[in-house]
Amino acid sequence: MCYNFLKEVVYLARTKKKRTKKMIIYLLLRIFVVASLVFQLFQHNYHNVFLCILTLILFMIPSVINKRFQIELPNTLEIIIILFIFSAEILGEVRNFYGTFQHWDTLLHTMNGFLMAAIGLSLVDILNRSEVVNVSLSPIFVCLVAFCFSMTVGVVWEFFEWGCDNVFELDMQKDRIVSKISSVELNPSGENIPLVIDDIKKTTIEGKVNKKAKTYVIKDGYLDVGINDTMKDLLVNCIGAVVFSVIGFFYIQNRDKSKVAKHFVPTRKKTS
Repeated sequence: MCYNFLKEVVYLARTKKKRTKKMIIYLLLRIFVVASLVFQLFQHNYHNVFLCILTLILFMIPSVINKRFQIELPNTLEIIIILFIFSAEILGEVRNFYGTFQHWDTLLHTMNGFLMAAIGLSLVDILNRSEVVNVSLSPIFVCLVAFCFSMTVGVVWEFFEWGCDNVFELDMQKDRIVSKISSVELNPSGENIPLVIDDIKKTTIEGKVNKKAKTYVIKDGYLDVGINDTMKDLLVNCIGAVVFSVIGFFYIQNRDKSKVAKHFVPTRKKTS
């Protein structure tokens, strides 16, 4: 009896310590976002002001999930979600990490694939273990659903980026300079045979910017409008989803022995 009591005390102490760390991270990130918001206001950059406000709203998502849907988010997952939002909106967009660091976008899309697979797996796993719903799905099928869920979220996000680029004239699908293209459109014979153009020295773009004629010369390549970026994002999203799907398979097979997946898989709160 004394042993069980001491064990419970140690568990509560560790839980309180983890919650304290989580609250400190929450507080520090919110302070930084508010400071950025004020600074952007003084700079009259209202687009970034909107992103700061959006970030503060997105920070509330884990709390809403916990309370409204009675889903228990592991502290590790909750902290990573908050850091992911902060990295994407504040560091990526407001502080321009996407332009400063070449692989920043790749890192975030890989992490997105990993996290979405964890959430997808938990959604099916909670249903699979429910006493109300009479279903019993194999671990492989659950992991396949998790993978498909992650990829679907990734595809929908690329649709969103494409829509913003076309409707609001943004550049979320970042352009890339490529030195080789294959195109049917450029085939002088008009046949459905791609013309391969290699070692492109330069391309010239003539158009109007604010109703003024402008000419841009791109050295050492051709301007690829978003295709490479989109496919790269989906590829690394796929890698992240596959990695967690493998981890999730062993988690379902050996639930009590898993030391990694349990930090990322949400569970239903136990009702007293």
